[in-house]
Amino acid sequence: MALGSFFSRLKEGLSRSTAKITDTIATVFKKRRLDEEALAELEELLISADLGTAAAAKVVAGFRRTRFGKEVGDDEVKAALAEEIAGILAPVARPLVLNPALKPHVVLVVGVNGTGKTTTIGKLGQLYSAEGLKVVMAAGDTFRAAAVEQLQIWGERTGTPVIAGKPNADSAGLAFDALSRAEADGADVLLIDTAGRLHNKGALMEELRKIVRVLKKKDATAPHSVLLVLDATTGQNAIQQVKVFKEMVDVSGLVVTKLDGSARGGIVVALAESFGLPVHAVGVGEQAGDLRPFDAAEFARGLVGAA
Repeated sequence: MALGSFFSRLKEGLSRSTAKITDTIATVFKKRRLDEEALAELEELLISADLGTAAAAKVVAGFRRTRFGKEVGDDEVKAALAEEIAGILAPVARPLVLNPALKPHVVLVVGVNGTGKTTTIGKLGQLYSAEGLKVVMAAGDTFRAAAVEQLQIWGERTGTPVIAGKPNADSAGLAFDALSRAEADGADVLLIDTAGRLHNKGALMEELRKIVRVLKKKDATAPHSVLLVLDATTGQNAIQQVKVFKEMVDVSGLVVTKLDGSARGGIVVALAESFGLPVHAVGVGEQAGDLRPFDAAEFARGLVGAA
């Protein structure tokens, strides 16, 4: 998918979030002076669009500093808003960079069920394969047959080996076997899927920690990246998911999916402000090309409906 069409999909996907913001901006800022009342309305609007209180306060502080007492129109507000939001997002917009010295670079992918974890692994596998890298995928969510089948379909599509075990097999043992296979194959990257049954947090925590312990027996530096996949449609629940998974494993970066169906795109801003974790990629659909590196300025413009 061309970058232009990806941005179009992103803007289209964010349209529900955008409508909430732009409709209010158009009503509130019809060539009025930017006073405390207008700033309070703007802050309320940003919080309702899932930016979170900290990020909303930061954006409004920027407006107060640069435009207080001036007459502003809605287009000017949107452009300034995009600039302020991009400023919050820019430090976290960092692509996942694989270390070519590692054979393989081990990427552990975590997240609750239903966030698009398995699909994200499949897309990453396809993207890396297209770049000429040798990829191995591990179907570590052994409790869900659908997850294993889904990954196998991506494997067939890309000619990528998928290491899978029997239903309910030990996922840590599977991860160990997958790393052994990836090392033997001289693979560049190993992508490991995991279960996400958050209703039993204690068991999931122990399972993820066991996977990490077992991987370290094979390679003391593994996993080299731990990606947490978040579903944008869950809004503020994503904040809690980051907190929970950071307790379990050393999350190194985020992937935010389902931005094509969310009215809560502002959650990406809240995540950036709350945690400062790299947002490696965002997803706007089911195809491999629908997952792209996160671009702060592009996202900010799409979110507020700026040109």
